[in-house]
Amino acid sequence: MAGPLDGVKVIELAGVGPGPMCAMLLADLGATVLRIDRKTPVELGVERPLKFNTLLRGRYSIQLDLKSPDAVAMVLELVEQADALIEGFRPGVTERLGLGPEVCLERNPRLIYGRMTGWGQNGPLAHTAGHDINYLSITGVLDAIGRAGQPPSVPLNLLGDYGGGSLYLALGIVAGILETRQSGVGQTVDAAIVDGVTHLSSTIFGMIDGGIWHEGRASNISDTGAPFYDCYECSDGKFVSVGPIEKRFFVQLLQGLELEESAIGVQMNRNDWPHAKALFREQFQRKSRDEWVKIFEKTDACVTPVLTFKEARSNSHLNARGTHVEIDGLSQPAPAPRFSRTIPTLPIGPQVISQTNTAKALSGWMSDERVALMRSRGTLD
Repeated sequence: MAGPLDGVKVIELAGVGPGPMCAMLLADLGATVLRIDRKTPVELGVERPLKFNTLLRGRYSIQLDLKSPDAVAMVLELVEQADALIEGFRPGVTERLGLGPEVCLERNPRLIYGRMTGWGQNGPLAHTAGHDINYLSITGVLDAIGRAGQPPSVPLNLLGDYGGGSLYLALGIVAGILETRQSGVGQTVDAAIVDGVTHLSSTIFGMIDGGIWHEGRASNISDTGAPFYDCYECSDGKFVSVGPIEKRFFVQLLQGLELEESAIGVQMNRNDWPHAKALFREQFQRKSRDEWVKIFEKTDACVTPVLTFKEARSNSHLNARGTHVEIDGLSQPAPAPRFSRTIPTLPIGPQVISQTNTAKALSGWMSDERVALMRSRGTLD
């Protein structure tokens, strides 16, 4: 099977970060995604050879000069056949190109027009540049991540760009397509990273209002404040993560550490946390990371090794699940989530833009004669 989104056709106007991640996710699940690159390549932020730009897997690309009326006309011709379109420009850019939502929805009233931005389509910051770290900072999330007495910790770009951005746009597109199949009418999906991250924080906002969450880093159970939810350095300089929140699991942690409960105080008493944490640090320093993993491996103490990305590729659990797969000789994360029946085929790796691949990209979208005409007019290389 090609995946649960087999038959869904998506146009991706080339961008960086969360837009391509959304397109990759849809392609991983079986959608046919056509990426439209610019004649002048998109600046990646972190330059890398094409093979290693794995967000571009699972689809072919064509190159168009979107400042050319012929190229815009060609995109609109493709839009007529699409279920969805993804764009990640600043607000107003696609409108100026002649590819805004009103124009596209006029050509295809059933289209789901997906817009990916950090700040959203409106608001004082809508036209301002930004990156993941900026979007997290104004939502309150960044301030909560890190250790007491230290600056906020930057959680890579996974939480904002991909968690609050790509995944929300993908869900919005799929939800829009489902609704359109009932109503026959398309719409625009405005996916802003600040909205997605804020939505992900719903539990925290609820606990703040309930007086359960205390502002200030390392003041709560899940922000390194609690001794039973933190990372500890071992004798070899490597770390383990510890997370037994539930009492019955916490007891197993103490047993493995050979500590008496009376020595560390009451688990949920914040006043006892500094003393307990000091004892945990001392105990974990007595053995190596892998020794502790061996001690806790068949318990519910919620102790696991903190692995590097390279180490994770050889982890027995992840290997048993096939969490990493090989594509074009390169180990990559497998498509997720898993499906019992409509199992997606393995994605192709990122593809160079060439005449042969352009023909492949447009197969199913345009006839060979139409592609040849576009080439003769100089719209396609």
